[in-house]
Amino acid sequence: MTELLYQTDSTLREFDAVVTEIVGDGVVLNRTAFYPGGGGQPCDLGCLLAVDEEWQVVKVKHSEGRVVHKLDRDPPPVGTQVIGTLDWAHRYALMRTHTAMHILFGVIWRDYGALVTGGNMEPLHGRMDFEFERMQADLVSEIEEKINAEVAAARPVSVQILPREEAFQIPDLIRTRVNLLPPHITEVRVVTIEGLDTQADGGAHVDNTSEVGHLRIADYKSKGRINKRLVVELEEMAE
Repeated sequence: MTELLYQTDSTLREFDAVVTEIVGDGVVLNRTAFYPGGGGQPCDLGCLLAVDEEWQVVKVKHSEGRVVHKLDRDPPPVGTQVIGTLDWAHRYALMRTHTAMHILFGVIWRDYGALVTGGNMEPLHGRMDFEFERMQADLVSEIEEKINAEVAAARPVSVQILPREEAFQIPDLIRTRVNLLPPHITEVRVVTIEGLDTQADGGAHVDNTSEVGHLRIADYKSKGRINKRLVVELEEMAE
């Protein structure tokens, strides 16, 4: 079983590992900091290094309970010791974006009580759908002001891994219309933005909301009678 380093340390950029299995044009490692994608967050990119060889990690995915790192050429043999290095600009942009999405639906749940019906993100750009009957310009401006206030508040972001039974004692842990957490999951990773939001979540986040930077609601639209979409954009900024 692969040790999932990203679950407890989203800031890890480089790690040592050993190839334990070859799966097609990819490898399974005994430990990894590469996020395989999920919950709307795309997978990480980067490279694996071994002595004087290098492989580009072009995709990372879950496959039959394994985390498979797809490579740009024939993979190294089982037993090879490698150094994994993340494309940090890509990962950090996704971390900022993911935390921005939590700020957005933290504010909307707190102030409007609307559930999430869907969402997706890419670096510095994300969209979230909510159960709103109406969405108009003045409400969008109000929400934009509130989410930027949460960025300015510099709220700490923390992660816990809890037994399922304990995690589900947390009120409103699941904010989606459908509970997407499979029944076989016995431990739940919980991400908390102090004073704003606590949710079950598997993705990577920054350590403080101030790292997110200024947010802009770039678009809003109706996706159904009680389904409204908000599109959020982040500014480029130094890592």
